[in-house]
Amino acid sequence: MIERIIIENFKSIRKLDLELKPMNILIGANGAGKSNFLSFFKLPNSLFGGSLQNLIGNNINSFLHFGRKISKKFYGLIDINNTSATYFHIAPTFGKNSGYIQELGVLLNTNHSIIKKYDEWEIAFKRNDRDEADLYVLNYPETNTIMEHFDLLKVYHFQDVSVLSRIMEPSRINDNREIRENGSNLAAYLYFLQEKHPQDFENIERQIRSVAPFFNKFNLAPDRLNAEHIELRWLEKGSDDYFNAYDISDGTLRFIALTTLLLQPKLPKTIIIDEPELGLHPFAINKLAAMMKQAAGNGSQVIVSTQSVSLIDNFEPEDIITVDRDDEQSVFRRLRSDDLKEWLDDYTVGDLWNKNVFGARP
Repeated sequence: MIERIIIENFKSIRKLDLELKPMNILIGANGAGKSNFLSFFKLPNSLFGGSLQNLIGNNINSFLHFGRKISKKFYGLIDINNTSATYFHIAPTFGKNSGYIQELGVLLNTNHSIIKKYDEWEIAFKRNDRDEADLYVLNYPETNTIMEHFDLLKVYHFQDVSVLSRIMEPSRINDNREIRENGSNLAAYLYFLQEKHPQDFENIERQIRSVAPFFNKFNLAPDRLNAEHIELRWLEKGSDDYFNAYDISDGTLRFIALTTLLLQPKLPKTIIIDEPELGLHPFAINKLAAMMKQAAGNGSQVIVSTQSVSLIDNFEPEDIITVDRDDEQSVFRRLRSDDLKEWLDDYTVGDLWNKNVFGARP
């Protein structure tokens, strides 16, 4: 589990030191910094995987707090299980609008008792001013824990279900290692579960039927004219016609993708979802909350950004992190039940959010 994250001078985040829990629900106004926080999690794989330039491109200014004239670099540290941590400094390339790895390292907590003094942790490896291609081929045994955690670290966003979106298109049948961030391989991954994990697949179908009573079951098989491709097809109750992704509502399609993500047999160590409530009926939102709790209870850490009052009403104050813009920076605060004790006897957490009791409002 990610125990703690430190960020400095990254986008709207000037300085952040935040302890994370199994469940972390970010709420706040548009532009407060929730999406900036989630986008930070795209960095670890790009750093160790040799794709930093693909992520940053020629736009380092957009990654630095108020640009390179104000911020000379941005810094991050991610603590895994209080046993190992990776840290990095990314600085602008001189004369260009790109960035480079100024420093990247892995720290080990040799006695497991130091919580905040990372300068007392043992340095497993440290590299300065190295090209990312060189870092990609480095092989240090101490990085195994870090890499295992970051391997499937993705920010899932199933918002785009338009007619031209990737989730609507047939997918390659062998693209089934994990569900992709935008759900583009949803059909292939569901087919894999159908063939190799039938009980989990049937559980996913039952959950979908609970919010979409017209849904009968999936009808998944390789394309008869091109066995390398598969399309998301399903049967409706009372009909023997086949339907595909174009015949289902946006909210139902998103719910199918979310259900597949949260009920798959081997959950990612960390599940990060951006605004999963879009287009969902309040009943479906309650089902979503239950699946999120189940995932967290099964050992996966859940980090979600939301604007939904209905969603946060399913969680305890300690699960919720408010995000506000204050003094030209994003400020993150975790709620505490003790601070809201007098209110919670008569109101839900969502009610208190609407009443602006703890901020996270425009």
